[in-house]
Amino acid sequence: MDFNVKKLASGAGLFFTRAVQFTEEKLGQAEKTELDAHFENLMSRADCTKHWTEKIFRQTEVLLQPNPIDHTGARIEEFFYEKLDMKAPSRVTNGELLGQYMEDAAKEFGSETPYGNTLIKVGECERRLGAAEREFLQTSAISFLTPLRNFLEGDWRTISKERRLLENLRLDLDACKTRLKKAKLAEAKAACEGEMAPDFQETRPRNYVLSASASALWTEEVEKAEHELRVAQTEFDRQAEVTRLLLEGISSTHVNHLRCLNEFVEAQAAYYKQCHFHMQELQKELGRLPNAFALNSTHAMATPGPASEGITSPVETDTLKIEEVQAPATGTRKAKVLYDYDAADSSELSLLADELITVYTVPGMDSDWLIGERGNQKGKVPVTYLELLS
Repeated sequence: MDFNVKKLASGAGLFFTRAVQFTEEKLGQAEKTELDAHFENLMSRADCTKHWTEKIFRQTEVLLQPNPIDHTGARIEEFFYEKLDMKAPSRVTNGELLGQYMEDAAKEFGSETPYGNTLIKVGECERRLGAAEREFLQTSAISFLTPLRNFLEGDWRTISKERRLLENLRLDLDACKTRLKKAKLAEAKAACEGEMAPDFQETRPRNYVLSASASALWTEEVEKAEHELRVAQTEFDRQAEVTRLLLEGISSTHVNHLRCLNEFVEAQAAYYKQCHFHMQELQKELGRLPNAFALNSTHAMATPGPASEGITSPVETDTLKIEEVQAPATGTRKAKVLYDYDAADSSELSLLADELITVYTVPGMDSDWLIGERGNQKGKVPVTYLELLS
């Protein structure tokens, strides 16, 4: 118990000494040991690295999980699985969930109906998009977020701890310098004025037995202050070297984060490339599906009314004979192809992205299609693959 009280008293005295030194430095009443310019630059660079790494880390989390509620729930779930030493299960993405809902709806509406058939196609595509998103999230978390988190929760905490220790030792060193300075001034004053009772409150709160002359006591006080100063200087220099090595390691951190950033960009590029491919394939599939509105329009045209009996449409409604179609004298337009398109049969025209073709309509043709001409080639082309030019 006595040991604990002494240790507590010693710690309180050390804290008080540091507090006094810090306050006097702020008031300009005490000198402060300045670190060299290179060391200051290392600390500024480390602070800047921590600041922006934290911002990039938080915003990347928001990018990968935009909903704050879902993000918080995911972090809590990961925390519990980590504490239980278990692997967290894969989370279903919003795209996969949407695809599942569309497929379930198609079963209710009937997969043979145009709407149900389209829901199945779009649902399958959304599932593939969701799977690609899940793979992207997992890759990004491993290759990018984890290294950033390890730096913030590991390396930076170590650097901060060592910097706080260095600052405490710096306060101790400056307190020793101040104490030595006051002791030397008091010694010189005693030597000039003769023997006098020393004011120990100027140097340290200790009790001495005045068994010798004041000059001898001040000399002893100076020797003790010099010894404490040498010890404090040694500890400070050792800690400064340790902190310097940690701060210089920030360069290696930048190299590691650069590699992780390149991996993140590659994962992001692969993800968007997959999404673009899946959407192109979906557009092609939807372009080949019969349109309910077009079917209704064709059925109405195929049902003759009283005024249309005996009148034959110039274009067959069931099978369009491309070789018999002639371009009108007026009404043709130029169109830019947006995506590649492979013709499904001989009546369609294959397209290449960014090429220019001539397009026009013919009576009785589905509104989702146009007649396209490229040189001596002619065929039906889907409107959704074109950008009409003026």
